[in-house]
Amino acid sequence: MKFGLQVSSFTFPGDNREIAPTLERIVRTADAVGFDSIWVMDHLFQIRSVGAADEPMLEGWTALGFIAAHTQRARIGLMVGGIHYRHPGIWVKAATTLDVLSGGRAWLGLGAAWNEEESRGLGFDFPPLGTRFEMLEDTLRIAHDMFEAPLGTQRALRGTHYQPTRLLNSPQSISRPRVPIIIGGGGEQKTLRLVAQYADAANVFGGPERIHRKWQVLKEHCERLGRPYEEIERSTLQGAFRINRDGSGGAVTPDNLVSHYGELADAGAQHVLFSLRDAHDTAQLELLGTDVFPHLRDL
Repeated sequence: MKFGLQVSSFTFPGDNREIAPTLERIVRTADAVGFDSIWVMDHLFQIRSVGAADEPMLEGWTALGFIAAHTQRARIGLMVGGIHYRHPGIWVKAATTLDVLSGGRAWLGLGAAWNEEESRGLGFDFPPLGTRFEMLEDTLRIAHDMFEAPLGTQRALRGTHYQPTRLLNSPQSISRPRVPIIIGGGGEQKTLRLVAQYADAANVFGGPERIHRKWQVLKEHCERLGRPYEEIERSTLQGAFRINRDGSGGAVTPDNLVSHYGELADAGAQHVLFSLRDAHDTAQLELLGTDVFPHLRDL
């Protein structure tokens, strides 16, 4: 089992000048204690499940560049990119840039997006869901062509919404055959079909029974498309928590977490992502590294 930290809140002690040093301390610690991946959300306003819209929120790609400079081992990415925020070529170019500058540690995370409030608030289009799925498939097709060795492809591509004529990608990604693509969402008819056809990983939500069902649906899509199911990494984003040794103050204990994540592994999860409440308390990260991860690595 692998583990990913999602930094979903930048509401840290102190004023805005403390955001950078606090985030640096969090990601350096996460990298050192053994997290396999570090993620930020691709949002421009804070989301309702985490806090108020006007709480601090960093733009995702810029934040990942900062994180890349302060880590050495963990892969880094957006969980997940809102497809309507950027044109397909910009998505791939940004992911490639991050991959090159991080020494081959980038993820390209994509999804159909949902937060209409921030789109309307900042004045850019929020297309209907069906259109966003068409944009997502166009982007996935373009990504495969741009990551093609050595420097993309000269082929034109006629997508539903985009018709690029020269899919040049120079410098090419260090990660081969491409920056790994992860698609977020558990929609059984469209999202998981796109995973089976184009992605290297899927991220779904829910408890053991729910995620097990999603993997079974993904497997069926793979069988229909002739894609080996085991090529796709099975990832799940779980909720935020605090952790300490005795469970005081509503926190979970290491034993609680080992038991719960063991159930997720039994359900088929290979990569568990989560957030920490009060992530600036990096003792929590250290406790995960010493008392949780060693018990789950071999699952």
